[in-house]
This record gives sequence, C-alpha cells and structure tokens, in this order.
Amino acid sequence: MTNEFIPPAKPIVGDEERAAVDAVLASGMLAQGAEVAEFEQEFSDALLDGRAVVAVNSGTAGQHLGLLASGVGPGDEVIVPSFTFAATANSVALTGATPVFADIEPDHFCLDPADVASRITERTVGIMPVHLYGHPADMTALGSLAAERGLALFEDAAQAHGAALDGRRVGTFGRFAMFSLYPTKNMTSGEGGMVSTGDGEVERLLRLLRNQGMAKQYENEVVGFNARMTNIHAAIGRVQLTKVWGWTERRRQNAAFLDANLEGVVTPPVAAGAEHVYHQYTIRVPEDRDGFAAALREQYAVGSGVYYPIPNHRLPSFGLELDLPETERAAREVLSLPVHPSLSESDLERIVDAVNALAKAGA
Repeated sequence: MTNEFIPPAKPIVGDEERAAVDAVLASGMLAQGAEVAEFEQEFSDALLDGRAVVAVNSGTAGQHLGLLASGVGPGDEVIVPSFTFAATANSVALTGATPVFADIEPDHFCLDPADVASRITERTVGIMPVHLYGHPADMTALGSLAAERGLALFEDAAQAHGAALDGRRVGTFGRFAMFSLYPTKNMTSGEGGMVSTGDGEVERLLRLLRNQGMAKQYENEVVGFNARMTNIHAAIGRVQLTKVWGWTERRRQNAAFLDANLEGVVTPPVAAGAEHVYHQYTIRVPEDRDGFAAALREQYAVGSGVYYPIPNHRLPSFGLELDLPETERAAREVLSLPVHPSLSESDLERIVDAVNALAKAGA
C-alpha cells in the first residue's frame, strides 16, 4: 500500500509550545504558579464568557473535585450516561456516591431527558450530562428537569471546548463543568483539566481541594489532594488556546465535507441551535461495524475509533444489568472518522472514497 496511514486523531504540538516549555524550564518555576493563573484567566475569557476557572492535573481529577466541592458524597445518587468514557461514572463513585446510568437519545448520543426523569429517586442530588463528541447535550430540557426536581446540574464537557447551545457556551450551564486537556482533545496541555463554575463557594473549595486543602502554605483547611497543574503544562495550554478556534473551524469544515460526500452510512446530525466542535465525527454503521473499521484500516489505510464499545454499566467495575436500548445500539454501531485539523484535502477525499466504497460493497 502506497498511501500513508491517516490516524483517527493527531495531537498538534509545534515550535511555539516547545519555546513556552523551555521558558518555564529556564525560569526554574516549574510547579503551579503564574503560568497556571494566566492560563485560567485566558481559558475563561476565550471559552467561558468570563466564568471562573480552576486548573487541575487531569479532567478526571477536575470532575471528582467538582463533585466534592458541590457536596456530593455517600448516600447520594448522580444520574450519568452509560455511553461515554468510564471517568464520568468513576468520578461519582470516587466521592462515595452512586452513579445511576440513564439512556441516551439516538441522534447526538447525549443523555435522554425523558429517561433521566424516570431514574430520579429520593437519593438523587444531581444530573451530569456529557457533551459527547463535542455536541452539546440538551441542556434546556435537562436544566428544566433539574430545576423542577430541585437537583444540581453538572457538566462533563471533556470533549466540548467552545461548543454552544442557543448562543450559550457549554461549561456555563452547570454548578460546575469539567474540560479535559488530554493529548487527543481539541486542545491539550499535555495532561490536565479545567473546571469552570459560577459558584464562589465551589470555586473556593476547588482551589483548596486541588492543593492539599491549603489556601496558605501549612494552613490546611480541609482534607485535600495533590491535583495541581504545573507551570509546564499551563505553558503548553496557553499556546494551544491561541490556536483552538482556528482548529475548531477546520474541524467543522472537514465535518461539512464528510457530511456532503459520504454515502451509505448515517452521518452525525446537529441539533437546532447547537454549535458542534467535532472532537469526534461519529457515524453509524448498522451492520458489522468492526469489520467495516478493519477494512478501512487494512484496505485503505484510514484509521477510525470506536468510542465506546462497552457501555459503562456493563464494565466489570460496575457490572449492572440495565435496559438501555439506545446505549446498547450506539455501542454496536458507532465509528468515529478522522476530522482533525492536520488532514489535507486529499486525506478527506481518501476517507470519503474508502467509506463509500465499503458501504456500497456492504463491508
């Protein structure tokens, strides 16, 4: 095969990021410090309309600490999707609370408000939707439901930097929201997470919890963690933040090209009023998805990803038998195609030709 392999995702790190890291190394100030504080403010200004942001060392840590800062703990239940990465449910379980798995709606792979409503009990304290693949969840319906039932609304925005619904940015709906900065996300700091909140007390507790419970050295106010972001990681993130909107526009252009040219597969619809950022471009392949993915790779050198093949409720860590039909169907059918900003026009054409040929052949 002469065609170079097209990976499903590709972190973009260049000379500016390297120079920023070198500057931090030369300064000798490697741990959490001024770079982190600057990154927090810039992230807030660029993506969250000024809402407060607390930087941490991973998205999972941010979600865990956000729940703790919001008072979630043993005896509580938080409703989450089963069709997502396990960190969503793990973060609930790590507080001592119980994740309650709800089904998704079939178009955008996000929590189904009607199914969420059916799973609320007297122990439910919150609802935590995931803006999966970069498409915002139905925050209007979920927000109304939370308000009606006296529940908190949290956001897993790990994949949704810059996404919006009806002109409002994700990360500004919930008591807190978590953004991941893992290398394959739409922007990265190498590793890390950001937690946004409009609640001053939640922000205060987040800052304590990430730093061993201290606002001042050796004056530990609560039992906390070491979840700090380093200046090194923040320096990378600050550079990436200057590029993320351009990359997002490229992702959208690449997705539009696939929308217009793919045949024989179910392309991802976008809800009215939603601004998708295409962390993943996820199609449905109703028959033999795994064979389809293997043929893409082996015959056409086109990578793809299955996010996620095992619903969280069926993982050994939870081991539950639940009736979540749309979750199970998505786990069988979803396939994410490359739309990352480094794709060339010829790469996109190859992806289209490969998918269309396989769909026509019934592979």
